[in-house]
Amino acid sequence: MSWNVVVPDIVAGLFLGAFFALIAVGYSMVYGILRLINFAHGDFYMVAAFVSYTLLALVTVGTQVNWGNVIWVGVVTMLAAGVLAVVAERLVYRPMRRAAVLSLMIAALGVSQILENGVLNTPGWGSNYLPFPVTPPGNGFDVASVHYTWLQVAIVLTAAVLVLAVHFIVNHTMLGTAMRAVAQDRVAATLMGVNTDRVISLVFFIGGALAGAAAVTASLYYGQINYLMGFSIGLQAFTAAVLGGIGNVAGAAVGGLLLGILESVGTGLVGAQWALMFAFGALVLTLWLRPTGLLGERVGQRV
Repeated sequence: MSWNVVVPDIVAGLFLGAFFALIAVGYSMVYGILRLINFAHGDFYMVAAFVSYTLLALVTVGTQVNWGNVIWVGVVTMLAAGVLAVVAERLVYRPMRRAAVLSLMIAALGVSQILENGVLNTPGWGSNYLPFPVTPPGNGFDVASVHYTWLQVAIVLTAAVLVLAVHFIVNHTMLGTAMRAVAQDRVAATLMGVNTDRVISLVFFIGGALAGAAAVTASLYYGQINYLMGFSIGLQAFTAAVLGGIGNVAGAAVGGLLLGILESVGTGLVGAQWALMFAFGALVLTLWLRPTGLLGERVGQRV
């Protein structure tokens, strides 16, 4: 096995891991504050992809990329995905907040099915794979005979900026302090004057917005969308969050990058059909050695 073969796979894994990291951070934030595994989170990503598809189709002539349009569509898509997540929290999760965790998880599955079937039955969307309205140019640079596009670099930088921004918010702002207080003890936070409903809504909004950013960049990168695209990447992003230490923003980002690299290297070593087994095998081994994930901390159970 040559490093000339492995290193390009590792770099390619960073691009895949960037998508996982953006979605995994949203998963991790919601779990950290509500102890809810939000299975609908991947479908926020899917709906966002269709929103960006529709907006770009309206303003694009031909397939030539207008980066100004891509940027404003990306911002609108992030806002739309954030609002969608808040609506789901307000209508479904908030009334069930005192219910058993299993009931909340079943409700999340219900939201997922509503979103998937809603997109499936929306005229102009449907069940077919839809080509994204724009095709990014392939220009870029070569390293060790491997070509990398500027879009790939932009994807990694976008993911890094957004994840660092969320990390800063959580750890260095009053809002972040309120988030950590609600995650630690919701009742005590309420007694101290924290508006827990608003904080939880903001957590859902941030998670949804990150999923929206991932949707736009992934759709540009892969060039097509489908109403089932949220299930696969949602499962992988949840896996990345667990791998890094669910409930930890930095851990989710690290887990996303690591899972992307494992899948990419696994594809190069054992083939695409075995790549997921390779990646999930590494996950099982990691959790066997460190049950809380790479950056997770062992904490006492709340009562």
